[in-house]
Amino acid sequence: MDIKSTLKLLTSVSGVSGEEFPASVKAAEILKEYAEDVKIDSFGNVTGFVKSDNPDAKTLMLDAHIDRVGLVVTFIDENGFVSVGKCGSPDLKTLLAQSVTIHGKKDIPGVVSTLPPHVSKDKNAPDIDDIRIDTGFSEEQAKEIISLGDKITINSPFRELCNNRISTAAVDDRSGVCAVLAALDMMKGRKPAYNLAVSFSSGEEVGERGAKMTAFSIQPDEAVVVDVSFGRTPDSSAKETAVLGSGVMIGFSAALDKEMSNKLCEIAEREKIPYTREIMPQSTGTNADAIGVIGKGIKCCTLSFPIRYMHTSIETVDLNDIEAAARLICKYAGGAR
Repeated sequence: MDIKSTLKLLTSVSGVSGEEFPASVKAAEILKEYAEDVKIDSFGNVTGFVKSDNPDAKTLMLDAHIDRVGLVVTFIDENGFVSVGKCGSPDLKTLLAQSVTIHGKKDIPGVVSTLPPHVSKDKNAPDIDDIRIDTGFSEEQAKEIISLGDKITINSPFRELCNNRISTAAVDDRSGVCAVLAALDMMKGRKPAYNLAVSFSSGEEVGERGAKMTAFSIQPDEAVVVDVSFGRTPDSSAKETAVLGSGVMIGFSAALDKEMSNKLCEIAEREKIPYTREIMPQSTGTNADAIGVIGKGIKCCTLSFPIRYMHTSIETVDLNDIEAAARLICKYAGGAR
């Protein structure tokens, strides 16, 4: 698998929380190359299974969320301007003057309106209630195609930066989906030590909803949740971030199973897979928080990679970090201990 091409394909479709199906369909098409019984449920969760040839094999769930942050239409005024609400938590500082697509009866291009700096005195991030989208339509024209509740995505090209880095929207968490698919590609042609249950879950950005459903249905023995974390920027804290290109981030938290975390570190060191430890004292802010307490409890660990500019249209990731995560998943799922 070419990780860059797969990531480009996965990030090219919409899939705001609550309307994940365009992304779910795309991910399911790729997953069918590696897994059996691939399905998309009524909530947009994608599941598929890879069986071990060991009759006593435990079940390992590999989860990454398929949804992305966005906006939702809340009102259309007498001049045709569209008011919005948050779907997830997009970074409001970056919304002004952005290009967007409103997913109405058909896709409608628009721009987020902003006052020129010559006449604006407000230097703060806008409140969501102050944001308006200009489609060029009159009120009557807009209401023929756009309905209250329609989802909106922030447009972003797939930018190839220097040093194997990519910048685009929906890296959170289509890059996690990409890492799981890359790991399956690495295992292709041989049976894993676990029975693998793949979950590309919906609704993570609005309360980890889909992962609760898939974990309840699958009832795995263990789960590895693949998500993104905070990448180092000039204005960030070294304590709370990791450098892009430093490898996969292995989670340690009260919400996670320390034995799994330690085993993943041991494998990474033995296989010379670059990694860092990610310390999350109480909870992880990922699907692992939900999966771990499903049913009688599920042993969980997180694997992440650092990205810059999270929840914006220029989320930036190092492809080498995605590959490192995929290699570690492959070794762990293959029974490396």
